[in-house]
Amino acid sequence: MKEKFSNQASGRKKIPSKKITPKPPRFNIMWVWMALLLGFFVLQYVFSGDTAKSITYQQFEENMLKTGDVDHLVAFKKNELIAVEVYIKKDKLDDPKYKEVKPQPNALNMSAEAGPQYIFTDGSFDALERKLNAAQAEVPQNERVSLKLEERNSPWTGWLLTLLPFVLIIAFWVYLMRRMGNGGGGPGGQIFNIGKSKAKLFDKESQVNITFNDVAGLEEAKQEVMEIVDFLKNPKKYTNLGGKIPKGALLIGSPGTGKTLLAKAVAGEAQVPFFSLSGSDFVEMFVGVGASRVRDLFKQAKEKAPCIIFIDEIDAIGRARGKNSMMGGNDERENTLNQLLVEMDGFGTDSGIIILAATNRPDVLDPALLRPGRFDRQISIDKPDLVGREQIFKVHLKPIKLAEGVDAKKLSAQTPGFAGAEIANVCNEAALIAARRNKEAVDMQDFQDAIDRVIGGLEKKNKIISPEEKRIVAYHEAGHAIAGWFLEHVDPLVKVSIVPRGIAALGYAQYLPKEQFLYTTEQLIDSICMTMGGRVSEDITFGKISTGAQNDLERITKLAYAMVTVYGMNHRVGNVSFNEAQEGNQFNKPYSEKTAELIDDEVRMLIADAYDRTKKLLLDNKEGLQKLADKLLDKEILFQSDLEDILGKRPFNTRTTYDEFVNSETNNQEQITEDLVHDAVTDHPDAVENNPTSDPAPSDNL
Repeated sequence: MKEKFSNQASGRKKIPSKKITPKPPRFNIMWVWMALLLGFFVLQYVFSGDTAKSITYQQFEENMLKTGDVDHLVAFKKNELIAVEVYIKKDKLDDPKYKEVKPQPNALNMSAEAGPQYIFTDGSFDALERKLNAAQAEVPQNERVSLKLEERNSPWTGWLLTLLPFVLIIAFWVYLMRRMGNGGGGPGGQIFNIGKSKAKLFDKESQVNITFNDVAGLEEAKQEVMEIVDFLKNPKKYTNLGGKIPKGALLIGSPGTGKTLLAKAVAGEAQVPFFSLSGSDFVEMFVGVGASRVRDLFKQAKEKAPCIIFIDEIDAIGRARGKNSMMGGNDERENTLNQLLVEMDGFGTDSGIIILAATNRPDVLDPALLRPGRFDRQISIDKPDLVGREQIFKVHLKPIKLAEGVDAKKLSAQTPGFAGAEIANVCNEAALIAARRNKEAVDMQDFQDAIDRVIGGLEKKNKIISPEEKRIVAYHEAGHAIAGWFLEHVDPLVKVSIVPRGIAALGYAQYLPKEQFLYTTEQLIDSICMTMGGRVSEDITFGKISTGAQNDLERITKLAYAMVTVYGMNHRVGNVSFNEAQEGNQFNKPYSEKTAELIDDEVRMLIADAYDRTKKLLLDNKEGLQKLADKLLDKEILFQSDLEDILGKRPFNTRTTYDEFVNSETNNQEQITEDLVHDAVTDHPDAVENNPTSDPAPSDNL
């Protein structure tokens, strides 16, 4: 990558690198406080040790008690014995025999008091009292030496208990100060750096290894961002003609279509600093932090200009202001957005800062963020078409060890509606399946199994299904197959299976859809009839219905309401479109209650007519339905060739997308049939607004 960068930048003037001199170590006051605290403990240990002289009880009684030199005694428990401290009267300390125990002032206590001077041990407190009473039997009661019993811990324990709270407070303070001084504003949430930007900087020292060659299937979007990179490399080429460098470009597309990958390619190709961060990096619980991070980001960018800033998932802070705000809950996010708007439209046009942002929810963004002058370009990144999917497959097949016969063109035709991330997942799953089977290379069958797994889920071989349930599943899927085979405007069936897959799917049928953008009323009605085939087959075969058609009914209802309320395909409702009502605004419908009742009636009538039409079709082909169900119970998986053996050739001579794309150079029908038999082709869900019949072929939750 470094070689590539140097070759690309060979025409530019080289800027000599600055010599970085190490900074001198910084004086830290916390270490001084720690040294003083340690010194305090050392002094206490040196000067506050136990200075009492150990003696025996006999010495105490003969030399001190009987001579009347004792002021008082203090006893405390020490291990299993009683320790007794002897305090000598002050006026007796001048006696030469007490010279060695006379107290001396120390550095910590300049006025040290006397005592204890001696210490001895005894067995118990009661025994000690009896001895003292016996030794002082002739002494009046009020003149006897007093004995006091105390509960006493170790001197160090007392010091620690006293100083422990202060030590903990000081340790926490030192830790907090060190966290504050780490700098960088990165993970950890340092208090002094909490307003710093969390953007990652990619420059000559930290390059990204992804280039535009790694981005496939996004030719139009790639051209747009390549032009933006060229703006920064050769600005005079455009400014000489009076043009201005665009300030921002917004990447809009469904999840998995390659928005972030395209931004990484920009970072890898651009010879300018590249700041990358997410919209959630601006969000913090503290007030004003988001706006502060925006200011710091643009401050860093101006110092590195010309440069690029990439904000992923910008809808985290770019939502429309004033919506769904309750009790000021969105004030902090709105302040962050306001600061971003000011910074984007506030710096000069010659600053050389371009902002890239990505989102899959452009409908929630604030209009002020989308206007020209901020995001001058909105680059739409759609799901790839046939050619785009072929290019994406070629990119992801490079690191895989492939067997002969693996064709990216066939795989692209078998994965309609797949985004780039899903294609990458298919390639990875195929490699894992081949490794699980101990193969030396990944062949076409592994890719077919990977496509089945990605769409239908994991095959459940050990799932126990009763014979009655399996028979219902077989007739249900056979109903879909018969309806699709004899309806002209329905995608031709390629594979039908009653092998359980996924969480709840007990059977599924796979179709080869034709990639198109416009659909007629006849095509949508035929699609409803084909989807209704499973429920009708259960009804006419068993005289009862099951819960297996839930997924079918959901798709039928959604499509029927779209025909009546969105596409204007009903003569009674008329040429109107209530698309906003379909987007979730259930509380403010753009039509009256009377119109709502009319819509419900027309939808029910449309579905009822489709049911009757499908029932008549299956009754006319009931013999083929029974043969197909029996064959399914026997083999569990049937391909198009099996349907031709049972039902004969499909009565409609139309070329499929697979045929036109894969076999465009040859019209050998036998080769086409063979390919279709061995290649299990499947559809993929898409938005009903854009492609009303591109939902996956019935994957029933039986």
